[in-house]
Amino acid sequence: MGEAQRPCAVDRGFRLLSELEVARGVDDLRRGEIVVVRDGDVALSVQAVERGGALAGADLLITPERAATLKIVNQRAAAGAGAVRLARAAWMEPHAVADPVDDLATPFKGPFPSVDLGPAERAATAALRLAKRAALLPALFVRDGAVADTLVVDAAEVLQWRRAAALDVVARARLPLAAAPDTQVVAFRSRHEGGPDHLALIIGSPGDVPLVRLHSACLTGDLLGSLKCDCGPQLQAAIARIAAEGGMLLYLQQEGRGIGLLNKLRAYALQDQGFDTVDANLRLGFAEDERDLELGAAMLGKLGVARIRLLTNNPLKVGAFEAGGVHVVERVSHVLPANPHNAAYLATKRDRQGHQL
Repeated sequence: MGEAQRPCAVDRGFRLLSELEVARGVDDLRRGEIVVVRDGDVALSVQAVERGGALAGADLLITPERAATLKIVNQRAAAGAGAVRLARAAWMEPHAVADPVDDLATPFKGPFPSVDLGPAERAATAALRLAKRAALLPALFVRDGAVADTLVVDAAEVLQWRRAAALDVVARARLPLAAAPDTQVVAFRSRHEGGPDHLALIIGSPGDVPLVRLHSACLTGDLLGSLKCDCGPQLQAAIARIAAEGGMLLYLQQEGRGIGLLNKLRAYALQDQGFDTVDANLRLGFAEDERDLELGAAMLGKLGVARIRLLTNNPLKVGAFEAGGVHVVERVSHVLPANPHNAAYLATKRDRQGHQL
């Protein structure tokens, strides 16, 4: 539905768009549609570079992380900004700017003249946030003003939105597992977006202070048995440990530290070129970890759990539970042996991300 067919809440003095409509903006970007992001009197029309066409002659929006890789954060218009706008030149190949897979093969892509966003910085930052939520490369075509007959999204709604604030329990069932026959699954869904959904496995008798593992989905490791990470062995070892003691495993659909499956595979391609997991994410334009770890505390809150023993090597998870109102009585180590394919990955987690390995 175009803008002309939907009520414009700004003109009527009401809140512009609900959280549900912001989720529709995510879907539109993912389908390659143009979306208008508005912040007060400022409006930007954006379209995902990897999906776009109609705005293909427009300027580009990229994240500060991608700008750092392209060596342009020393430009005044790019320094310290939440988003970086690049003036479009005739010779510029947008996909090469957005996707770092060929950076080493074609390193000289510039110069990249940045444009001062001025009052449009919040709208630009919100637009890139939408692209990340859509699991797209965070690079957008951008044009000033609103393109007619397109969805309008409020920047403030995007920037303040939190998945953890709108989780509901939608299903419960018995789910006997090979390593834990006495298991119940509880499914959670966000009220304001169609997915992804998250699961809690209640294993055995959790007790008053259950042993809890927060595990982010990893299709390649959990299902396919990839040796590039330790996710599959960690998942199986956690289920076995919790089965022996009683507790819960929270399974969050946040593939690739929150960047999505396809972007994780792009990161794998960069790792094949010699970059570690942190630098691969940064070169793609993401933060080193894009997960919303507050989801775990929100899920436990719905289950009435306020105190836990946390099975983790990651101090950030301890902090996330504490910030979400769940007291971590004890951090329980979860270290597994390395293999020749994931030794460097584990070293990066230890040396660059503070995991206690």
